[in-house]
Amino acid sequence: MSQDTLDDAYANAAYIPGADAFPLRWAETAAAFREGMSEAGAAELNIPYGPSARQRFDLFLPEGTAKGLLVFVHGGYWLRFDKSYWSGFAAGAVQAGWAVAMPSYDLCPDVSIADITQQIAHMIPVAADMVAGPIVLVGHSAGGHLVARMCVPGVLPETVAERVVRVMPISPVADLRPLLRTSMNDAFKLDLAAAEAESPALMVPREGIAVVVWVGAEERPVFLEQAAALAEAWGCPCVIDPGKHHFDVVDGMAEVGSRMLARLLPDL
Repeated sequence: MSQDTLDDAYANAAYIPGADAFPLRWAETAAAFREGMSEAGAAELNIPYGPSARQRFDLFLPEGTAKGLLVFVHGGYWLRFDKSYWSGFAAGAVQAGWAVAMPSYDLCPDVSIADITQQIAHMIPVAADMVAGPIVLVGHSAGGHLVARMCVPGVLPETVAERVVRVMPISPVADLRPLLRTSMNDAFKLDLAAAEAESPALMVPREGIAVVVWVGAEERPVFLEQAAALAEAWGCPCVIDPGKHHFDVVDGMAEVGSRMLARLLPDL
């Protein structure tokens, strides 16, 4: 498959009507959510977890004692976005009684994908020290890759890894090898060894973590293939969400009664 063909295969916005409006909508909803949570004294913003300016996370707290910690890791092909776009997607879990941490991280080409993996692995213990109880990890697209990487033994500190009970990679990129032949690799600078070393679909997850892969039925075929590959490799369920594309597949995180949250937090 040629570079142009692969670039098209991994292009989401070109195949989503009104794609340009989604980031603005996310950002507006996120700002309103942060303002409301801050006014209620239920938000701690820009908590540092590393030395760079982007290594910060926001923590949103429920009423009363949190049932545990949910970490949501955003996507954007490791190239774009930050936590400020995604705050609104904490709403469902917060209403369900969970504390939600949302990190930013450094982006390619300033750092490598492996560096970003390590940043998220450093962030989760900082948030875990602030909230007791079980830990649930959720990530969208590149964030789906990152939370899947957290399932691999040796990535998180053992005391933190033992608390991780459920992980949901949403529309993840689980096998990075195809990206070697895309124009995005000009920023990723992956070679085959690096791509393999960052591909959860080529790895074995830690025992005791319930993993559910989630993907939209209307996504680009490669994302359906990526989701299926991770689910097959890890022997876990893959939920194909009817009518959802790459940009709205994550909407269920904002709705306390959604199918997504019912699957993610059914008995916790």
